[in-house]
Amino acid sequence: MNAQEKLRVNILMVDDQPSKLLSYEAILSELGENLIKANSGKEALECLLKTDVAVVLMDVSMPEMDGFELADLIRQHPRFQKTAIIFISAIHLTDLDRMEGYERGGVDYISVPVIPELLRAKVSIFAELHRKTQQLEILNLQLHNLSGRLIASQDEERRRFARELHDGLGQELTAAKMAIDSILLETSGEFKRQAVDQASSLIDGAIQQVRSVSHLLHPPLLDEIGLQAALSWYSDGLTKRSGIETSIALQPFDFPRLTPNLETMVFRIIQEALTNVFRHSSARNCWVNVAKEANQVQVTVRDDGVGITEEIAAFSPENIGVGIGGIRQRIKEVGGELRLRNAVPTGTILEAIIPTSAAPIRAANVSRVTVASGL
Repeated sequence: MNAQEKLRVNILMVDDQPSKLLSYEAILSELGENLIKANSGKEALECLLKTDVAVVLMDVSMPEMDGFELADLIRQHPRFQKTAIIFISAIHLTDLDRMEGYERGGVDYISVPVIPELLRAKVSIFAELHRKTQQLEILNLQLHNLSGRLIASQDEERRRFARELHDGLGQELTAAKMAIDSILLETSGEFKRQAVDQASSLIDGAIQQVRSVSHLLHPPLLDEIGLQAALSWYSDGLTKRSGIETSIALQPFDFPRLTPNLETMVFRIIQEALTNVFRHSSARNCWVNVAKEANQVQVTVRDDGVGITEEIAAFSPENIGVGIGGIRQRIKEVGGELRLRNAVPTGTILEAIIPTSAAPIRAANVSRVTVASGL
C-alpha cells in the first residue's frame, strides 16, 4: 500500500483552550491523518463513542474533568483498552506526575513547551501501529472468509470429481466388464471377436479419461518438458472447447527452465485466468506472453471480453472467486502482489508480482506477472 493509498487514522486532540488545539493541529497536519478537536472531556467521550480513534492527545489540566479522570473513563470501556493516550502538561511536571499518567494508561507524557518535531514523531509512531493493526485485522478477516470458501469449493470439487469418475470412467469400465463377461457365455467366434473389440474400445476410452483428469490436475509436460509445452497443451485444449483463440508467446526464443515451484505457480495463475476468461468474459481472443528477464519473469495474459466491475478490481471478498482469491493469497504469502484492472478499449488485465523462486520460503527477488481474466 503506497502513501496515496494508506488508510488514514483518527487523532483526537483534547484541550479546553482553542489556541492550543490550533497549535497541535498545525504541528500534526504534516502527518496526513484525520485530526479531531474536542474542547472538554465530555466532548472527547462523545467523539470516542462514535469514532475509531488511533491516538488521544490530551491536556492534563482541564476544568470539570482533568486528563487523568478522562483517561480512567476511557480505559474502562472495552473498545479503548489499547487506545494510545499521550498526556500534555505545563503544570504537572514532576516524576510523580509522570508516574500517575502512566498508571492511568498513558503511553507517553509530554511537557510544555512542546517540541513540534518530537510531538509529530511520537504521534506518528502510535498512528502507524494502529494502522498496521487495522490492516492485520482486515487481512485476517479476508483469510478467514477465503478459508471457508476454499473448503466449500474443495467439497464441491470432490463431488464433481466423484460424479465424473462414476458417470464417465465408471460407466466405461462397467460396459467393458459386461463385454468381457459375454465372451465367456458365447461360443460364436465372430461374436467373441466383436465383444473383444468393444471391450478394447471401452478400455481405451477409460484410459483417455484417466489421462485427461490426470493432466488437468497436474500436466506431466510441465515436469518433463517445461512451461512452454504445458501452456501450449492447455491453451490448445481451451481453444477446442471454447472457441476462444488463445495465443502463447515466450521470450527469449530459447526460454529457460524455471524452478519447479515457479513454473507451477505461473502455470496455475495462467490456468485460472484462462478459466475465468472462458467462464465470464465473453471474449473471442486471449493473448499470453511470458518473458524471462534478469531477476524476474514477466507474464502477460489479456482478453478482449466485457471487463470487470470496480468491486472485483478491488478484490472485494464477496465478488471474487475462490480461484483468484486463493492465487492472490498464495502470491502474498511469498511476498508478492496481485492487481486487477480493465483493459483499453475492452477486456481485463490481472497483474501479479511473485518471487522468482516461488519457493515455500520467502524470497527476496520479485517477478512481475501480468494476467488477464474475465472474472
